[in-house]
Amino acid sequence: MSFSKGDKITWNTPQGETEGTIVEKHEKEFTFADQKFKASKDEPYYTVESSKSGKKAAHKESALSKK
Repeated sequence: MSFSKGDKITWNTPQGETEGTIVEKHEKEFTFADQKFKASKDEPYYTVESSKSGKKAAHKESALSKK
């Protein structure tokens, strides 16, 4: 499953399920919050923004679900 900018998604956190929005898709290695992520076309990562806190995070596609 592929996501697009603006898609509404959910992902799991230690506090439970979180809802948010896709901000950006990454298909190459990138740095986010001083961490390197090895994204690829086969295993993309996404920058997501929490609807509740407004904080951003980076997640693998497999960790996200369409809302």
